Amino acid sequence: MNIHEYQAKQLLKKYGVPVLPGGVAYTADEAAKVAEGLPAGVYVVKAQIHAGGRGKGTFKEKEAGGKGGVRVVKTIAEVKEAASQMIGKTLVTHQSGPAGKKVKRVYVEAGCAIERELYLSMLVDRATSRVTLMVSTEGGMNIEDVAHDTPEKIIFQGIDPATGIQGFHCRKVAFALGLKGNQIKSCTKLLTSLYKGFLDSDAALLEINPLVVTGEEVLPLDAKMNFDSNALYRHPEIVELRDEDEEDPMELEASKHDLNYIKLDGSIGCMVNGAGLAMATMDIIKLYGAEPANVLDVGGGATRERVTKAFKIILSDPNVEGILVNIFGGIMRCDVIAEGVVAAAREVSLNVPLVVRLEGTNVELGKKIMADSGLPIITANNLADAAEKVVKAVKEAA
Repeated sequence: MNIHEYQAKQLLKKYGVPVLPGGVAYTADEAAKVAEGLPAGVYVVKAQIHAGGRGKGTFKEKEAGGKGGVRVVKTIAEVKEAASQMIGKTLVTHQSGPAGKKVKRVYVEAGCAIERELYLSMLVDRATSRVTLMVSTEGGMNIEDVAHDTPEKIIFQGIDPATGIQGFHCRKVAFALGLKGNQIKSCTKLLTSLYKGFLDSDAALLEINPLVVTGEEVLPLDAKMNFDSNALYRHPEIVELRDEDEEDPMELEASKHDLNYIKLDGSIGCMVNGAGLAMATMDIIKLYGAEPANVLDVGGGATRERVTKAFKIILSDPNVEGILVNIFGGIMRCDVIAEGVVAAAREVSLNVPLVVRLEGTNVELGKKIMADSGLPIITANNLADAAEKVVKAVKEAA
């Protein structure tokens, strides 16, 4: 689960993280009112969407002023103008995809005198089973580019969960970033607060880009956070921050039924049980010359109703030209999958090729249910056979 920059800053502020004064606005008038309550001089107006690269992004609409989603202005009138140019417009960044995201709110923040821009993130590192600090002196730019072009400029510092963050962790990071004097003290306080906030909120990622040096202080000029969805039941206050408008409608609908769904750009809809089987299914579809339209994992405890819902979600994608159901019945019974597939196919008036490969618990009963349904369901003996049949059927239907 992702949240907006202003929400992340509000959350981190509770843990003592120093953030610049600012406020969220949903209209240009609200943005001007927020600016009136900030120190005069320099204001920053930031589009709030769930995507990075806002500053270098571009708006689709000409009336957006031809600038990016982060603008530095000097008067309240300019704040109002910038907000009016952003709100309601579609911002395209390198992370949003070509469709972009509609800006429904902006964050107006006080400016500051920036001496240096740095990069800082905290993430759960599965390789070491620790929270790891990742820092770089190359702030304000895409960390992916830094990793590709100058990987030696990225420093990693793992934190042992038994000890938590210690002074030597902070000093090592501060020295790596070239901080001096009171800047080191500021960095130590900042990292300690960030770490506590990261753990307490069950965050999966915290990214600050840029982290800026201004005088003797080190401040987060941006903040991106996302959280472990499996831990959200412990954090109803974070669940309230969820912005469903920023999520794919089909992925949102799937989450309401405990289905794991990710939309892709291909034409073959996939329904599987298990992440490993999902990856294998996508790979073999590509091997046979097509592209997967989605990943949909029904899990091991799916019911007939959930399978039916999963089928409907796949078919709600207009790009889907064929469906491959690939189920290995261990905990999940093949007859339950078959009943769900048949029920869904009848309800939605199936008009694309459907190939089903079942193996495992109650597989013969599952095959019988599909055979007796009278529906044009193509059965397959193995994964390769299934992929070949669905790709062939889609090409013939075209």
